[in-house]
Amino acid sequence: MTQTSARAVPQAWTRDTIAAADWTVTLTDAATRELLAVRDEIRRAPVPTFLLDPKDFALEACRAVMTEVRRVTQSGPMFAVLDRLPMAEIAGDEAIQLYWLLSSLLARPVAQKITGQMFYDVMDTGVTLKPGSGIRPTVTNVDLRFHNDNSYNETPPDYVCLLCLHPAKEGGISQVMSVATVHEALQHRHPELMARLYRPFWYDRHAEHHPGEPTTFGAPMFERGADGTIKARLALSEIHAGYELRGERMDNETAAALAAVQSVFDRPELHVELGFAPGQIQFVNNRATGHARTEFTDFPEPERKRHLVRLWLRDAGKRGYCG
Repeated sequence: MTQTSARAVPQAWTRDTIAAADWTVTLTDAATRELLAVRDEIRRAPVPTFLLDPKDFALEACRAVMTEVRRVTQSGPMFAVLDRLPMAEIAGDEAIQLYWLLSSLLARPVAQKITGQMFYDVMDTGVTLKPGSGIRPTVTNVDLRFHNDNSYNETPPDYVCLLCLHPAKEGGISQVMSVATVHEALQHRHPELMARLYRPFWYDRHAEHHPGEPTTFGAPMFERGADGTIKARLALSEIHAGYELRGERMDNETAAALAAVQSVFDRPELHVELGFAPGQIQFVNNRATGHARTEFTDFPEPERKRHLVRLWLRDAGKRGYCG
């Protein structure tokens, strides 16, 4: 069975109202056999990963698994952990190819940088963060606050996917929080600031723009979709950097709104923590959940460094970064 508990999960969940069974989807034996058959076929007749299309392979069991991932990420807790690829039987590059195929069954992979880069290696490169530098926190080992990926672009992804190739020696724990929970907590504790959160903030674009274009992007932190659901652009670091890039001082209301959001992030009872094992894949409904990561320490051996591979998925618009 691929099913999780399939019980009703409220959008505004907390640590005590959901359990691992609500977000875990098992890669079935039948699906694993299909993936190993794909591995064998690719070994016989290799093609670039970007040319791999699910329709070219027999993947019925995998489709059933990913249908369950879609249910969990759309009407469950809004994130899922697929457990897991058979890493003992596949090489690292083969794991990435199978990951591409499975993710493509959920939605269409899109570019993560203006250069057209499709895969993004999440690992510590030793660089230092600086506003406007284009360096993203994902290539450092620092603690990452709760955020939605690509909040500083017109077309953020629908899904953020992370394949674990190697976990950290210590730390690097994933944390997930419901956007509905964040919104509800803010409305309860800081009703006077809600209107400000629905007006634009300045975000640092991380140098993902063409020459001569603005270095910042303006957008509200919260908005309501046509169906009434709340979507977020959580990215406090990028907002602080955005105002610094523009040389603008935040007014008191703006600063208070950001502090209020941080105070919600600081409440551990509102989020869950997820360990990462090799071969596990995390699928996050990007605008409906905030995700974070604790600081980590790597193994000394380069080949054992914490290494996640990220994909962004989005069916709307074009496949380029600017969508």
